[in-house]
Order: sequence, then C-alpha cells, then structure tokens
Amino acid sequence: MYQIATLNKISKVGLAELSDEYMITEKVEDAAGILVRSQDMLTMEFSKELKAIARAGAGVNNIPLDRCAEAGIVVFNTPGANANAVKELTIAGLLLACRNIPAALTWAKGLSEDVSKTVEKGKSQFAGHEITGKTLGVVGLGAIGRKVAAAASALGMKIVGYDPFFNGDADYQVYTDLKEMLPLCDYVTIHVPANDNTKGMFNKELFSAMKEGAVLLNFSRDKLVNDVDLLVAVETGKVSQYITDFPNDNLVGREGVVLLPHLGASTEEAEDNCAVMAVNEIRDYFENGNVINSVNFPKADLGPIGDNTRIAFLVKDMDDPVVAMTEHLSEAGIAIKKIVGGNKKGFGYVLAEIDSKELPGLIFHDENIIATREIRK
Repeated sequence: MYQIATLNKISKVGLAELSDEYMITEKVEDAAGILVRSQDMLTMEFSKELKAIARAGAGVNNIPLDRCAEAGIVVFNTPGANANAVKELTIAGLLLACRNIPAALTWAKGLSEDVSKTVEKGKSQFAGHEITGKTLGVVGLGAIGRKVAAAASALGMKIVGYDPFFNGDADYQVYTDLKEMLPLCDYVTIHVPANDNTKGMFNKELFSAMKEGAVLLNFSRDKLVNDVDLLVAVETGKVSQYITDFPNDNLVGREGVVLLPHLGASTEEAEDNCAVMAVNEIRDYFENGNVINSVNFPKADLGPIGDNTRIAFLVKDMDDPVVAMTEHLSEAGIAIKKIVGGNKKGFGYVLAEIDSKELPGLIFHDENIIATREIRK
C-alpha cells in the first residue's frame, strides 16, 4: 500500500486513476508520494518515506529540485497537459491588447445615463488594431509555444519564433538570437520555463531591441521579466502594453499593464489532464520503476513490469551510471535481462530488469549510490 499526500486540491478525475494499492493520507510525513500544484515546498522538510513528487502542471519553481535529488526523491511534472488552456488564454490576451478591451470594459461599466449617445461619442478613444497581418514573436517553442504559433497563424498573423534548442520542423523562421527576432515583432509572447538561466531575461537590454510600441505577453512565469526595466519600457512607450497572468505589488494599478489572476491552467479540462498525468507518472514509477517526465532525474523506461523483477538505482556524480551498475550487479552474480538509464545534471537513474524471480539481498558499498529500489508485482 502506497500512501499519497495531496498538498493542493487535486482533480477527482486524476485521483480516480489511483488503484486499490494507494491510499490518500493527510500525514505528509507518512507519504511515499506527493501530488502538488502550486504550494510552496521550497522550505519543506522531507521524510525518509518520500520517494516521489508529481507536480500537476509544468512549472516546478515551487519545488527544491536539487535537494530532492540529493535525497533520492524523483520529481515529475506534466508538460503539455495544460498547453491548450494556456494557448487559449494567450490568444485572449492578444485580443485584449489589440482592441483595448480592458480599458473599454472599465469605461463602459461606469456609464450611467444617456448611454447610447455617450457610447457613440466616446467609443473612438478605444479604437484598436486587427491582429491579421501583424507579426507575433513566440519565445519558446515547446508544447505551449507551438500551439500559440499555430492558433495565431490561423488567425492571419505572421509568425517568427525563438528557441535555441528547437530541432523540429516549422513553417516559420526560428531564430537562435532573440535580439535578431525582436525588432520584427508587433507582439511578443513568452513561453519558456523559469530557471536560473531565464530569470529576468526580459530586461532593458531586450526591451531596447524590441520594435517601438510592441506588446509583450507573459503567460509563462513572472520571474522571466524584470519589473523595473519593464515599467520604464512601458512609460517610455517602447512597450505599449504588458499583458500578464502574474500580478504582483510592482504592477498593480500601472498604466499600460493588464493583469489576469493566474488563470492560465485554470480550466476544468486542464486540471483534469494535469492530475491524470501526474498520478500515472507516480504509479508508473512505483509499480514499474519507470521514470518519465522527471525534472531532476533522467528518463528510464522499460515498459510494464509483468512478472519480472527490477532493481532501480538513484546515483550521483557517475560518468556512466549504466556501466557502473552493470558491474555491481555482475559482481553480485546477478544476470541482467534489460537495463536503461542515464545522467541529468549530475544525478543518474538506472533501471535493471534481472533474470531472477527472487530479489537478492543486495548491499552496495558505493558512496555515489543515493538509494536503491526493488520492484516486482
């Protein structure tokens, strides 16, 4: 029986994926797995029972990834599960900006008398632009960015993209130099993860490279934009509008800034999709030893375990963990049927299927092995 703790409200559709081998517990200290959405776990103490955390969403900046890896805790996320919801809100953000809808709504709400005449006289102040024929720069061509590009293209926009790691096919120009792309764009939308390399990436240097009067949309993470430099760019007109899903004290009440209350993944469908994916990732890890969509350990997938026996190794600072674990098992006289694994940022994971129905009493004297798991039905 695996005990699972939920730190936020998790979709019932997702929790329904848990089999009778799992029990939801309110005692986090007893949990082998945790399902989380946005709760801050950065200072949380983890018990020795905890083996996996699954974030029902893409961003994991609320989870201490390195500390989890050091403790042998595999952290999963759910890339793409909420992509359609964020795509639709990004398109809504484009329309909000081009037609000056937020200001128009506020003005219309304040009308009290002689409404029709006042509307006809005052509506011209909100005249906007059509997005058809305008150029949208998509920063980050992952699951969300590609969907946004496709949807905006279908609405008649010209698309350019930026992604230094993009290796797929696209029917638009993909740049590896952001400063080369930005001067072309009437609108720029950000869809990259928040990490040490991207924190504050949109700063005065990039704002100076943007087209005069461009609109910036951020439905990814607040930390990607330097607020001080952004407000200067808005005040000078370099950026005509900033549409973001991440309100904070610096931005509330600012002219030229449109704030949405973090609605990106807040659809019933997205919450269900994320929860289902997160639950199935934890189940696959516990029941089969497979690691898929982990952000702190490498992928290792041997499919369903069937009647086989597997041993999992979580390691650190090994040049080739598969070779090292193969040698350990060979020295113990254990025949290997299949073995997969690799490294990710200094941490490794190896999953070996062995030619034995019984689990041997293995003791490995290797300081680079963080933890081992034995898996069978």
